[in-house]
Amino acid sequence: MIARRTVLKGAVAAGAGLALQGCAGEAEPPSPPVQDAAGHLVWRNWSGHLHSYPAERSAPASEEAVAELLRRAPTPIRPVGAGHSFTPLVPTEGTLVTLDGLTGVVAHDAQRLRATVRAGTRLGDLGSALAALGQEMPNLPDVNKQSLAGALSTATHGTGRAYKALHGDAVAFRIATPAGGLVDCDATRNPELFQAARVGLGAFGVLTQVTLQNAALTRVKKRVEPRPLADVLEEWPALVAKHRNVEFFAVPFTGIAATITVDEVTEAVRPRGRDEDAGILMELKRLRDWTSWLPSVRRGIAQKVLAAGIHPTEAVDEGWKLLSNERPIRFNEMEYHVPFEVQVLALREVVAAIEAHCPDVFFPVEARVIAADDAWLSPFYGRLSGSIAVHAYYKDDHRFFFDLVEPILRRYDGRPHWGKMHSLKAADLAALYPKFEDARRVRASVDPAGRMLNGYLREVFGA
Repeated sequence: MIARRTVLKGAVAAGAGLALQGCAGEAEPPSPPVQDAAGHLVWRNWSGHLHSYPAERSAPASEEAVAELLRRAPTPIRPVGAGHSFTPLVPTEGTLVTLDGLTGVVAHDAQRLRATVRAGTRLGDLGSALAALGQEMPNLPDVNKQSLAGALSTATHGTGRAYKALHGDAVAFRIATPAGGLVDCDATRNPELFQAARVGLGAFGVLTQVTLQNAALTRVKKRVEPRPLADVLEEWPALVAKHRNVEFFAVPFTGIAATITVDEVTEAVRPRGRDEDAGILMELKRLRDWTSWLPSVRRGIAQKVLAAGIHPTEAVDEGWKLLSNERPIRFNEMEYHVPFEVQVLALREVVAAIEAHCPDVFFPVEARVIAADDAWLSPFYGRLSGSIAVHAYYKDDHRFFFDLVEPILRRYDGRPHWGKMHSLKAADLAALYPKFEDARRVRASVDPAGRMLNGYLREVFGA
């Protein structure tokens, strides 16, 4: 068997022989000063393109301490988890609050498969904690570094026609409000705040604990298979109907897609092997560097790789061990969610536009499917959605997100992922989210002074 990475490296080496020119070495993006003039230390997000200098930082160790902090701390007060958001949800010159002191499982209900979890718990830590109780979250996102509060507040999602985004399985939560109170919310207790703040952008207060509707531990098979992109696009509705979880990564300028399917099985455990994705990604970058001057050469090399026989890989294990992945290479990202019926049409346009205008792009375009839910600020409110995510290496220019990709996705009635880049303001969002005005009304009622709003969120809510 020829390993995927080995074949690709060989092809890239062959391409190097054809190259007439190569890319110059790239410089790191400029870093902001470590301190501002007042001596405040810098905060940066994961990709490095956002930063700020909070006047105060806090890591409260109890719910009561969170509530007290919100009542008195310098504003704007912004909660932070893993810093994985690409939108300016976190930057603040006021107070930065981490929930790293509020982690772990509070209680569980074995019969109903529910667990109440402190909101600062990282998804990657929650998997093993729930497994010890015989439970697991029904679905997980591509990466699991986020805090539970951060993932819910930005409508973070996995994939699967029957599977909601993570907030869809939050059946109750407790939130510390800007007035300094602790409020319990579910479908019957404070139901409007529950519906508005389940995807709350950290703008309604700070979640302190969440009750999750989980599933029993389930053994699944994960299969990763490179295939011709044209075939995957043609079969996408059938693949979505057939598999429990399915997604694909379309690699621009290659005509290749990598499909990932996950289905329940009773087979013996076959643990996942070493993750090669980061290495493959860097080989795609080398292919870009050497052949971006002539896309036909780039495509030809990639097609030779496919013809050489890249074999699928499989693993069998509990779902929480296989659904998320390691993504160590930094990037920036835009993701929109369009009605599922038009996802393939929109994706074809996006890939064609990138291949026509952006020869520097080498990151794959990711496509997933998410079930409808009823959270007021959920991008999946009331409709089965197909997501399209476009990435750019953190050293590369990502302005094409806004100039080229976003206009296409907006034409298809796309709603932006709250944690990923977009340019929409309150008027745009009100036209896309049927309950946006209700959410804005509830937000203003719990935070009339705007203590939770930084400049970005004031534009989002028109406040």
